[in-house]
Amino acid sequence: MGGLTMAIEDRDAQRERDKQRQLDETRNKFASFSSKNLGRKGQSEPSSPRQTGLIPMLLFWFAVMGLLYALMTHYLAPKQAQVLSNGDLVIPRAQDGHFYAPGTVNGREVMFMVDTGASLVSVSEPLAQAAGIEGGVPTTFQTANGERSGRVVDGVDVAVGPVRVTRVKVGVGLSLGDDSQALLGQSFLSKFDITLRQNQMVLRAR
Repeated sequence: MGGLTMAIEDRDAQRERDKQRQLDETRNKFASFSSKNLGRKGQSEPSSPRQTGLIPMLLFWFAVMGLLYALMTHYLAPKQAQVLSNGDLVIPRAQDGHFYAPGTVNGREVMFMVDTGASLVSVSEPLAQAAGIEGGVPTTFQTANGERSGRVVDGVDVAVGPVRVTRVKVGVGLSLGDDSQALLGQSFLSKFDITLRQNQMVLRAR
């Protein structure tokens, strides 16, 4: 009986030791897993290459677009009219095929578009008010978009560059898309002989 009892006790002790060993192995695995995760969380995650390069790429393209816009604005901007030594007024052709020249209407700065087929120098109503162009004869203008009410004012001072003509008839009321723009028609152009030379329009006083 004594030997049987000791064998049972040894078996039970062995079971306890096996359980304790399994428990220790489980604890060790859990501790190792936790330490690895904590180590990863404590470290700052490296930035993705895409995230790192995105901002410089955006800045680069913004700079390129800004440069292209500046170049196109400069390229498309109307060139200045020039007065030659013989008094001829030379207006260069713009990239859109029209002729533009800066000038003034009653001292108000405008950008003229030359239209040899228009009978009058024409301005919008807001520009006329800003330039102090008052009164006139009510009229109806025939435009590509139909009839438009306006007025014709005589005695307006018109200049293109340094070339000035007084007492010019001006049509008021036409919309040119921009109140700083005006149409340079025959009420001014008729004072000059007009010659086209390649990409230039030359106005010579009669």
